[in-house]
Amino acid sequence: MIGSARDPPEVTMEFEINGARASIPEAMREDRLLWVLRDAFGLRGPRYGCGVGACGACTVHVDGRAERSCLLTAGDVAARRVVTLEGLGAGRTDGLHPVQRAWIEERVPQCGYCQNGQIMTAAALLGAAPPADSEEVAATLDTVLCRCGTHDRIRRAIARARVLVREGA
Repeated sequence: MIGSARDPPEVTMEFEINGARASIPEAMREDRLLWVLRDAFGLRGPRYGCGVGACGACTVHVDGRAERSCLLTAGDVAARRVVTLEGLGAGRTDGLHPVQRAWIEERVPQCGYCQNGQIMTAAALLGAAPPADSEEVAATLDTVLCRCGTHDRIRRAIARARVLVREGA
């Protein structure tokens, strides 16, 4: 009978985003993770900056490590754990990670474009075991392009966040 055959079930690829199971069509496996997060899931924390991993605006955590999502494909994170800026403070009473709280308290953002990369990179470094020292954090954050010149506020926020992380805030 014409038209009675069922379409085969769509093959999907699964991973975790911000603590929730997520799936996308297998056909999206080669799409850049940045675009999958933004277009398929509506997550606006990771930003498009350069598309070649040089600016850091698109930084996310993959299994706890800061990664540039413009360089990864969705297939690269199959069966892995991805955290975006939106999920960074999940499970905390105020919904903010200590780095996010320090950013607010120090009034870091100016234009705000690099803030996703700065916050996600700092959070990964301070959450590592053992946490990165001040020089390592500063050197790594220098790889996240900031055109506004809020570097002094960023350094103050990192120092404050380090204390908050140590206190278990």
